[in-house]
Amino acid sequence: MEKVIEVEIICEMENHVGEEATKMVPHTEDVHVEDPAVEEVDVDGMIYKVTDNPPMHLTILFAFQQALLSLANQLALSLMVAEAVCGDKNPEFKTKLLSTTLFMDGITTLAMVLIGVRLPLFQGAAFEYVVPLLALQTLYPDRCDAGKTTVTTLFNETTGMNFTIVKNATVDEWELIMSHVQYLQGSLMTAGFIHFLIGATGFVGLILNFVGPVTIVPTILLIGIYMQRAAVKFVSVHWGIGLLTAGLSIIFSLYLARWRLPIPLWTKKRGCHVMRYPVHQVFAILIAMLIGWGVSGIFTACGLLEGNDLARTDIGHDAIADANWFYFPYPGQFGPPDFSVSVFVGFLIATIISVLDSIGDYYACAKTCNVPPPPNHAINRGIAIEGLCTFLSGIMGCGHATSTYGGNVGAVGITKVGSRQVFVLCGIIYIAFGLVGKFSAVFITIPYPVLGGALITMFGMFIGVVLSNLQYVNLTSTRNLAIIGLSVIMGLAVPYWVEKTPEGIKTGNENADRILRTLLGNANLTGALLACFMDNTLPGTKEERGITAWQSSENPEENATQYTQGDISLYEPLLPERIKNLPIMKYIPFLPNPKSKQTKQDVILNEEMHSLPSL
Repeated sequence: MEKVIEVEIICEMENHVGEEATKMVPHTEDVHVEDPAVEEVDVDGMIYKVTDNPPMHLTILFAFQQALLSLANQLALSLMVAEAVCGDKNPEFKTKLLSTTLFMDGITTLAMVLIGVRLPLFQGAAFEYVVPLLALQTLYPDRCDAGKTTVTTLFNETTGMNFTIVKNATVDEWELIMSHVQYLQGSLMTAGFIHFLIGATGFVGLILNFVGPVTIVPTILLIGIYMQRAAVKFVSVHWGIGLLTAGLSIIFSLYLARWRLPIPLWTKKRGCHVMRYPVHQVFAILIAMLIGWGVSGIFTACGLLEGNDLARTDIGHDAIADANWFYFPYPGQFGPPDFSVSVFVGFLIATIISVLDSIGDYYACAKTCNVPPPPNHAINRGIAIEGLCTFLSGIMGCGHATSTYGGNVGAVGITKVGSRQVFVLCGIIYIAFGLVGKFSAVFITIPYPVLGGALITMFGMFIGVVLSNLQYVNLTSTRNLAIIGLSVIMGLAVPYWVEKTPEGIKTGNENADRILRTLLGNANLTGALLACFMDNTLPGTKEERGITAWQSSENPEENATQYTQGDISLYEPLLPERIKNLPIMKYIPFLPNPKSKQTKQDVILNEEMHSLPSL
C-alpha cells in the first residue's frame, strides 16, 4: 500500500484548528506520493467536525467546492425535464427551469442542515425521477406534435400544378410546454405530500421491515440501466467529443486518484511553499466538461461541426443575451398545477426509492464524519423535510424532487471537512446561482456531447454505488440471487414489450389504457413489485436478506463512546430547551424523546459512576 501524507488544503488552517489538527495533518514540502520512506499518517479524523465553524475564508472555499461538485447533475436532470415537456428547443424555458432547480437545491440544502437530519448533506435534483420522465418520452413520442405547423404539398391534376396547404396548430409552443409542466406539477406535489407523511408519521421504520437491499438494489439498478438512453441521446450527437469527456473524467477521478497535484502557495507565516491536493479528482467531471467544451469550441472554429448545431459552441448566444441578469423563481410561474394519475404513480415509485436511498446516505454521512448513527427522530425529520421540499418543488414547477447526494458525502471523506456551516453556505450559493439568470443561460449552452460524456461517468458511478449495497446481502444464497436476477430481467422485459407493442393493452377505456401503459412502461414498478413480493414471501432470515444491517439502532447513544467527532446531541432540532422537554415530544416521531436524550459525556460519566465501588 502506498504511504501518503495528507496535506492540509490551506496551510493557514493550522492557526485555527489547534495542535491536534496540526499533528493530524503535518506540513511538509518534500513529500512525494511514490516515496516508500514516508510514514503513513492516520487521517481518519476530521479536520473540521460537524459542529465546528471554520474561518470564513476557508468556509467559502469549501462551500464552492461542494457546490461545483454536483452542478453538472443539476444541469443534466433539468434538461431531461425540458425534453419530457417538449421545451428542449426553448432557451427561455430551459433558463427558467434550471434557475428554479438551482434555487430549490439551495432551499432544500438549508432546510436539511438546519432543520432536517442536521448532518452535512447536499440536496440536489433526484435522479430517481429520470425513469418516469424517460417513460413519458418513450411511450408518447408524439406528445410534442400538438404545437407544430404541418405543411402538406398536393398535386392538382386539373391545373397540373402543385399547391401547398399550411395548417397551423391550435396550441402554440409555450402553451404546449406549460400544459405538460402543469401535469408534472400536480403529480409531484401529491407525491411530495406522501413523502412528507412517510417521515412525519414515522412510517419509515415500517417500510424498512419489508424493504431491504434485495428489493432496493435491483430497483435502483434498473434506474441506472434505463439512464443509458439519456446518455446515448446526448453523446450520439458527436461520439468523439462525448467519449473524450467521459475518458478524461475517468482518468482524473480513477487513474490519477492517488496522485496529489502540487499547488504553489504563499502565506505570510510560511512564505512560498507547495501544497499537494487532489484537485483533479475532486473536480474530475467539471474539469473534463470544461476541456470537452473547449474542444467543441475549437472544432466549431475550424468548421468541423457544420450542420451539427447541438455540438457547436456558437449556438445559444442569443439566449445568454436575452436572459435577465436576475430572475426570481416563484410559485405558479408555469401556471396552475394539473394532475395525471399515470405520472403520479411513476413519481410515487420514485419517491419510495428516494426515501430508502436517502436513509442509506444519512448513515454513510454519519460514518464518514465519525459521529453516532442518526436516531429515528432525525431520520424521520430528514425524510419529512425532503418530502416538504419536493412539494415546494412541485409548486415551483421543477418537474423533479430533491434528494440527498452521496457524491458530496464522498467529498466530505476526501477533504476531511464535515462542518455544517460549509453546507449552509453551499445552500446559499445555490440560491444565488438560481437568482442570477445569466448563470443558468450560460450553462444551458453546453454542447450536448459534452454533457453526454459527463452522464456516462456519472451514471456509471451511480450503478457502481448501487451495487455496493449488495455487501449487506448473503450472495451465496440461491434465494437472493434468484430474486435479484428475476426482478432485473422482468424490469427490462415488460417496459420493452410495452414500448414495442403500444397497442397490446386494450381495456376499452382510453384513459385506463394510458395509465396501464405508463405503469408497465416504468422499469421501477415491475422490478420493485416483483423483488418486494418475492423477498417477503420466500423463506429467509433478516440477516440473509440484509435488512438487519439497514435497520437503525434503537439506542445509538449506547455506543456513543466509540465516536470521537461528536455525540448524539448534534441531531437535536433547533428548538428552545423548554419546548424540547415537553412531555408531548415523545409522541411526535420526528422530535427527540426528552427521556431518551443522552450525550456522549453522560455515557462516559455513567460508566465512571458504575465503575466506582459500592459503599
